Amino acid sequence: EVQLQASGGGLVQAGGSLRLSCAASGFSFDDYSIGWFRQAPGKERERVSCINSRDGTLDYADSVRGRFTISSDNAENTVYLQMNSLKSEDTAVYYCAAECLATRPRYWGQGTQVTVSS
Repeated sequence: EVQLQASGGGLVQAGGSLRLSCAASGFSFDDYSIGWFRQAPGKERERVSCINSRDGTLDYADSVRGRFTISSDNAENTVYLQMNSLKSEDTAVYYCAAECLATRPRYWGQGTQVTVSS
């Protein structure tokens, strides 16, 4: 059974940092790209960042490039999203997903709330 377990969300002041974790089970990181989406109230879900361990591809939304860093620990089947210089507009529910570079990700984890206070 494929499972994606997201954690690490919370409340932080603008300019602060958080690190999200996505622990995957039931598949190998070589099988799918893994990454993060987010959805803010009243907005569509958007892709934030993805990593493809097979070829090293890193993908970032323009809005987070230079502030967020995605990485993976293949031995632990865990993907991390280090979020620095957080802004109020980063407030959203963050979801991890497998095959995140595809038009429709194949698997979704539960969301974790990130709230940035200004």
